[in-house]
Amino acid sequence: MIDTPAGKPLAEGDVAPDFTLPRDGGTEVTLSALRPRPVVLYFYPKDNTPGCTKQAIGFTCRQQDFEEAGGEILGVSKDSVKKHENFRAKHDLGVALLSDAESDVCERYGVFVEKKMYGKTFMGIERATFLIDAEGRIARIWRKVKVDGHVEQVLDALRALD
Repeated sequence: MIDTPAGKPLAEGDVAPDFTLPRDGGTEVTLSALRPRPVVLYFYPKDNTPGCTKQAIGFTCRQQDFEEAGGEILGVSKDSVKKHENFRAKHDLGVALLSDAESDVCERYGVFVEKKMYGKTFMGIERATFLIDAEGRIARIWRKVKVDGHVEQVLDALRALD
């Protein structure tokens, strides 16, 4: 596995940290095993919340376009595999949902951050997307993602990869 030096956030051009995580359906996904396919790796806070649901449905609706552009879509949150399976079934989602229950991958990608809501501070997942190219390098990073229009931005970037 590739670790990011402590304190240094991932940047475009860096090798994407490899991982193996359980996914809905009972199997596992290893990032490096997907090469040479580009990967859209999106991190989201929680299943069945309004923004996360809208984002997952957006990626699902455009999944065929991503596949035609050669890409694979992976969603990651701290939710359990069981919660992911319920989320997929409830909203008829097509994208793979990976469980990072211990937040190891979220921490390595720098998306497990301090957040504030209603005056309270807590640790949680920042909505972020990483486009990983055929060689396993980070081609694009979107942090603090706003859901509206994001799927189209990522698809355009995927199509622009060499």
